[in-house]
Amino acid sequence: MFGEMFRGGIHPDDCKIYSRDAAPVIYEPKGEMVYPLSQHIGKPAKAIVKPGDRVLVGQKIAESDGYVSAPVHASCSGVVKAIEKRRTVMGSQGDCIIIDNDGKFLEIEGLGEEIDYRKLSREEIIRKIRESGVVGMGGASFPTPVKLEPKNPDGIEYIIVNGAECEPYITCDDRLMRNHAGEILTGLEILLYLFPGAVGVILIEDNKPEAIRAMDRALKSSRKNNKNNNINILPAPKKYPQGGERAIIKAVAGRDTRLSQLPAEAGCIVDNAATVYAIYQAVCQSMPLIRRVVTVTGTAVKHPGNFIVRAGTSCRELLDAAGGVKDGVKIQKAICGGPMMGIAMSGVDVPIQKGNGALVFLSQDEAMQSVEKLTACIRCGRCNMACPMGLTPQMMGVAAERKDYIRYEKKLYGLECIQCGSCTWVCPAKRPLTQLFKETKGAILSARRT
Repeated sequence: MFGEMFRGGIHPDDCKIYSRDAAPVIYEPKGEMVYPLSQHIGKPAKAIVKPGDRVLVGQKIAESDGYVSAPVHASCSGVVKAIEKRRTVMGSQGDCIIIDNDGKFLEIEGLGEEIDYRKLSREEIIRKIRESGVVGMGGASFPTPVKLEPKNPDGIEYIIVNGAECEPYITCDDRLMRNHAGEILTGLEILLYLFPGAVGVILIEDNKPEAIRAMDRALKSSRKNNKNNNINILPAPKKYPQGGERAIIKAVAGRDTRLSQLPAEAGCIVDNAATVYAIYQAVCQSMPLIRRVVTVTGTAVKHPGNFIVRAGTSCRELLDAAGGVKDGVKIQKAICGGPMMGIAMSGVDVPIQKGNGALVFLSQDEAMQSVEKLTACIRCGRCNMACPMGLTPQMMGVAAERKDYIRYEKKLYGLECIQCGSCTWVCPAKRPLTQLFKETKGAILSARRT
């Protein structure tokens, strides 16, 4: 049932004009490199180096510490300076490995060695992906190998490459698909090799015509060799939050999923385009996840662009690489990710992690401006119509303000909220609904743990 639209959603200005035409540029870091041990959902990795150790590019410096965990690899060569708490993009302090970057980027032996995935077993492929530290690169940072070992592998019907990139400003996946369509297609072939009964679908929103054409060319070239007749490219109308996992399953498979339901239970495996590229690199090029494309953009940035960045690089260095701040302009808001679901940053002296695809620097803080225009709810119902989950944000807001958590969770199904920000965006009364729902969810989950 390809192409079914999910309910609700909004159409904000995509603001991609700032960086969509900027081809990715390699940026080599100059300062110290910081590697948080927790760059993924699940248990933090465990450091296997100590201060004073010399390390090389591609060397494992922290091993996974559980099934839902992921190792961390050095992206520079140098000496381990310390293992200590540092601030991360999340705003909290976390255990990090600090490496004094020597600027030589000397590599471990075998890094980049080419391998034919068809000569590997299913177990060998998954092991290579696991050892390479591949996680979801669309923001969720869920360890990818866990997705590839569902309880019922024969029940997987769709392998979906998420190329929607529906968040405003972000263009890293667009540029990756334009420049590395063939490698992404090979990554999808690897996933279909693991699940031979599945169909491959590459979903790309129609505001990325160059990416659609690039992927289409790669697919047509592959089909000339009698390959990939079970792969389809699905151009989808631009609509936020189409890149959300549950929305994309609805768009491709026509199936609604609950918060507690895994995509595999709906017969789907969904991976971001950058994740699929990382799978290709891990399996076919013996390359752990140590680099990614990052968009540096926004109304406050002098020269917005896309950069090929080593994990652990300082966000301050990346801002400087984009020309810094425009003359006569002040950064009013810095966001890691997009303005809808990204994380507001208190500073830029934090490291880029595996799941960080964008830094957005704005000359105006619209959220703060909305606070000044805040009024009582006018019961217009726009938030209800915009909700992609079919919830009633208007009523959820009342329950949340009253701290009626039982009604919020049991009657209004508030925990099904994906915190996409659509309700807040359409609200004429400028109610901070999304922030209220985040706080309420946190309070409910915290109460469960006590």
